[in-house]
Amino acid sequence: MKRLVIGLDFGSDSVRALLTDAKGNELASSVAVYPRWSEGKFCDPGIGKFRQHPKDYLESMTAVIREVMKGVDPEEVAGIALDTTGSTPCAVDSQGIPLALQEEFADDPDAMFVLWKDHTAIDEEIAINRFAAENSKTDYRKYEGGIYSCEWYWSKYLHILRHDPAIRAKTAGFVEHCDWITGELTGNTDPVTMRRNRCAAGHKAMWHADWGGLPPDEFFTGIDPLLAGRRDQYNQQTHTVDSPAGKLSAKWAEILGLNTGVVVGGCALDCHMGAIGAGICAGEMVKVLGTSTCDILAVPPVTHCIAGICGQVDGSVLPGMTGLEAGQSAFGDIYAWFKRFLGYAGEVSLDKLEADAAAIAPGATAVKAVDWFNGRRTPFADAMLTGAIAGLNLGTTAPMVYRALVESTLLGSKVILEHYLECGLSVNAVTAVGGISNKSPFIMQMCADILNVPVKVAKTTQACALGSAMVAAAASGLHGDLAEAMQAMSSGYSSIYTPRQEMREVYDRLYLEYRQLGEKLESLKKLS
Repeated sequence: MKRLVIGLDFGSDSVRALLTDAKGNELASSVAVYPRWSEGKFCDPGIGKFRQHPKDYLESMTAVIREVMKGVDPEEVAGIALDTTGSTPCAVDSQGIPLALQEEFADDPDAMFVLWKDHTAIDEEIAINRFAAENSKTDYRKYEGGIYSCEWYWSKYLHILRHDPAIRAKTAGFVEHCDWITGELTGNTDPVTMRRNRCAAGHKAMWHADWGGLPPDEFFTGIDPLLAGRRDQYNQQTHTVDSPAGKLSAKWAEILGLNTGVVVGGCALDCHMGAIGAGICAGEMVKVLGTSTCDILAVPPVTHCIAGICGQVDGSVLPGMTGLEAGQSAFGDIYAWFKRFLGYAGEVSLDKLEADAAAIAPGATAVKAVDWFNGRRTPFADAMLTGAIAGLNLGTTAPMVYRALVESTLLGSKVILEHYLECGLSVNAVTAVGGISNKSPFIMQMCADILNVPVKVAKTTQACALGSAMVAAAASGLHGDLAEAMQAMSSGYSSIYTPRQEMREVYDRLYLEYRQLGEKLESLKKLS
């Protein structure tokens, strides 16, 4: 009897598999770190270069699925679905094979997947925004917040085409990680016919129904002739997560130890799938807290363009709803950076650092920080901005700085919430998912205090993988539709943090100071 599903979540550092039943009971899980990535290969953080080898994905996926399937009859598995980070695209040949899987390009970072946080395409971002603003009759960025980012599909594609002639000569398409893995599993990797998911296409590649798909070829050739004809390599018909992708191919059924009758569900970007796993509903914002953050809303169809966010896309989260995405380019990455920074002199305990920081009253020190350590994503993306720590003196301690860094990430979250509200959207509560939400009561209570709304923490520690499992359950017929799957498989909440009103005055003051410091940083950038 088919009663089980597998949800796959490809994160920035690792992939995890979650085996559940139709009620959402988490029966087994496994995590595998990408081996080459963990060694720091093919990356240069100093110039914002972050690349991942496709073998990392394939090998790690195989390992985690085989792990969760130990002792399980393959006949019981009805479906599988997945999410990935994004925009994380890769140059492929005419058969959809990533060029890094060819011997001549095996060690060429430009032949690999360009991770979401790669910022090497800043020049291309500038070129796209300049042409879109000055030379295009239609602003094809208007449903993506009005500013196109170097983290997104076309910036990265143009960068690879410009900087690597050997790769350019062999490139027959550029495919998102989530679309490629889904294509691999179903046996359709042809870049022209490969299924493209609505979520990544709309939020990262300027796809919209208003102009019949992607912008016209003359728009892209106007940016750079190297983009001529490249839009035709992209399947213009996009699919929401409630549309099954097909059946598991014989090749991958054998590799994974599954059966060919397994249904492969639709795919999406990780934060959007995490919102599904968290049980997103109208009026509630889902905060996916990880190395970065994504702040997701699903609202009734929005007819006006919302500036400064990372896109508004019909069906990118839930069918029939407009999915809105915002976020911060660095969150947990900032805490990890500070630990590495202090660790130069020896091992550092993040738990002790947090405990000592928690003992400091808000506003008790002069130390302030701005969280743009990897640029600013929302509102109004700007990858050229940098973070800052201010107010230091000879009495400043590491816990003081750590507290200021945590405050900065949450004050940055408040900017996003305020931006949503200023755009006429309603946010009554926040649901937080991701490792930080379950591990750090200190951060989550501060989050509620600063945002001044209740913050619910999803019980599952694997919301993205659970969201993928929900999609798999609906696609395979274990549930009638996605809404039914979400209701039946929800994990509920492990805790709810309510804002402490006695903290409101001090955090309102810190918020004002954060905004003022950010404005000074932006003015310095303009002078440089």
